[in-house]
Amino acid sequence: MTDLPPSAEVRATLALSGPARIQTYLKTLPDAPGVYRMLDAKGSVLYIGKAKSLKKRVASYVKTGGHIDRIARMIADTAEMLFVTTASETEALLLESNLIKRLRPRYNVSFRDDKSFPNILLREDHPFPQLLKHRGAKATKGVYFGPFASAGAVNRTLSALQRAFLLRSCSDSVFESRTRPCLLFQIKRCSAPCTARIEASEYRKLVDQAEAFLTGKSRNVQSRLVLEMNEASNGLDFERAARLRDRLKAMSHIQSHQGINPTTFDTADLFAAYAQGGQICVQVFFFRGGQNWGNRPYFPRADRELATADVLESFIGQFYDERTPPPLILVSESMSGSGLLAEALSLKAERKVELLVPQRGEKREILDMALQNAREQLARRLAENSAQRELLDGVAEAFGLDSTPRRIEVYDNSHIQGASAVGAMIVAGADGFEKGEYRKFNIKSTDLAPGDDYGMMREVLTRRFARLVKESEESRTKWPDLVLIDGGPGQLAVAQSVLEDLGVEDVALVGVAKGPDRDAGREHFHLKDRAPFRLDLKCPVLYYLQRLRDEAHRFAITHHRIRRDRAMTASVLDDLPGVGPVRKRRLITAFGSVRAIKHASVDEIAAVKGMTPTLASRVKSALGG
Repeated sequence: MTDLPPSAEVRATLALSGPARIQTYLKTLPDAPGVYRMLDAKGSVLYIGKAKSLKKRVASYVKTGGHIDRIARMIADTAEMLFVTTASETEALLLESNLIKRLRPRYNVSFRDDKSFPNILLREDHPFPQLLKHRGAKATKGVYFGPFASAGAVNRTLSALQRAFLLRSCSDSVFESRTRPCLLFQIKRCSAPCTARIEASEYRKLVDQAEAFLTGKSRNVQSRLVLEMNEASNGLDFERAARLRDRLKAMSHIQSHQGINPTTFDTADLFAAYAQGGQICVQVFFFRGGQNWGNRPYFPRADRELATADVLESFIGQFYDERTPPPLILVSESMSGSGLLAEALSLKAERKVELLVPQRGEKREILDMALQNAREQLARRLAENSAQRELLDGVAEAFGLDSTPRRIEVYDNSHIQGASAVGAMIVAGADGFEKGEYRKFNIKSTDLAPGDDYGMMREVLTRRFARLVKESEESRTKWPDLVLIDGGPGQLAVAQSVLEDLGVEDVALVGVAKGPDRDAGREHFHLKDRAPFRLDLKCPVLYYLQRLRDEAHRFAITHHRIRRDRAMTASVLDDLPGVGPVRKRRLITAFGSVRAIKHASVDEIAAVKGMTPTLASRVKSALGG
C-alpha cells in the first residue's frame, strides 16, 4: 500500500509562511497554558515561548504592525508551529526553559552551560570519612558542600581544609594498603588514620569540626580551637599549641580568599547583569553557609533589542533547569515575570524560593560589587573580541576568503610508529578557542600501514564531514568556514579528495607545513590553485595561526599519551571473566606486579580478599604459571 499524495489544500497550507501560516493554527488551539515552537522552512527552531493561553498568544502574532523588528523578522520566517499544553503556566515556564537550553533557538536568550559545578564531598560511608572534590550526580553517601564556581576554587579550599582539619583525601584502596604514613602526614596535611596515628574518636571530632566550618559555623570552630591552643600553651604543651595555631591559620586563609562573606543571609545565589555594546554579562555568585564560594561570568546570546531584565529572567530559568535553586536568589533587575519564575523554582525545589532585588544594606552592597565585576568582565571581553575580529579579518585576507571565517577547525594526528594512533580537531572563532567543540578520533582502520599520516587524515576527515553532511538538514552551525590541516601538499590533497567525495564545496582548505628544521615563523601555507607562500615574521596573523596549530598539536598529543598509557597498563587480567577492577587492584596491591602473580601459588592468590580457589586457578592458568 502506498501513501496518497497530500491534497491541494494541504499543499497550499504548507506553502504558507509568516502571519498567514500562523493564522491556520488558531482554529484548533485551546485557551490553555502551554509551550509553542516556531520553525522556519528548513525545520530549524526559531523561537520557543510559553503562554498562559496558547490561543491568545499565537493570535498576537497574526496582528499586522506594532511588532518590534526582531519579532517581525521571526514571524516572517515562521513556516510551522508545534504546541504542547501543560497543566499550568508554571509548568509551561519549566518546559520552556528546558527546551530553550536544549535546542538554543535563534531568537531566544541562550548560553553555554556544558558542565556541572564542582562540590566538596565529605564521604561518610567509611569509618574514617574522606574529603574530596566531586562533580556530577550525588550518588555517593556523604555530605555535599557547594556549588563552587570553579575547580580552582575547590582545589584551593580543599588544600586549606586539609591543613585545617587533617582529614584524609586518599582512596579506600590506598587507605587499606598503607603500612606507614604518606607524605601528607609529614607535611601536616593529614592525621594518618590509615596507620592508627589518631584514634577513631579524635578523627570523628576533626570531621565534625570540618562539617561545622563548611556549614557556616566557622566562628564557633575557631573560638574552640583558640581556647584549646591557649590551654595547651598554659600547660606548656607547646607542640600541640603550635599545631592548633597552624590549623587556625589555615582557616583564616580560606576566609581571606573568599572576599566578601555576608552576615545578613546564609545561603543564596546572586545574579548581576550588565549590558553594553550589544552584549551582556551575567555574573553568578554562590553563597553557602555565610561563605562566598566563588563566582563565574556568563555571556548569554540575546537579541540587542531585548531589555536586560528580560535576558536575566530567561537566563535564570535556564540556569536552574538541571540545578536545585537555593531558598534565596538575589538579582540586579526587577523582572516582570519574577512572581511566576519564583513559583516555578519553588515547584522545582519543593520548597519556597524567593527572588529579591535588594535596595539597601549589605545585600545591595554585595550586589553592587557583583555588578562592578560584570561591568569589568564585559569590558575585557569586548576588547578581546575586537582584537579577535581583527585577527579573523586578517586570516580572511591572507587566504583570500570571501568573508571573515566564523568557525575555524584545525586537524592534527599523533602516534608513535603507528601505535596508539589518534586524530584531533580543535575549534576557534570570534570568542577564541571553543573547547566544548573539540573532538578526539581513535584511528579505527586496520589496513593502514604504521605511520600512514595520509590514511589517518583521510579517516578523521571522512568521519567528521560524513557526519556533518548527514546532520546538515538539522543545523549548519557546526559547519566550518575554514579548515587548517597540519601538513603540506600531500595532506591537503587528501583533504580535498575527502570533501569532493562527500560533495562538500563551501569549506576553504589550507595546509600548514612546518618550515625548515621545524622553525616557527617559516611555515609555508598551501591552498588549492595557489603557489605556496609565507607570511611576514612580524605579522599578528602568523602568530595567531601558529597558536591554532600548536593547540591542535597539544590536544592530539594529550589524547595520544592517554591512549598509550592505558595500553601500557593493560594486562591479561583485564580480559579475565570474574576479575574486575576491584579484584585486579587487590591482586596488584598484594603482589606488586603481574609477573609476581604469575610466580605465586594458587593458594597465595586465593588468599587475596575477594578471590576464590576457582578464580585463583583461572588467573594462574591465564598467566601461564
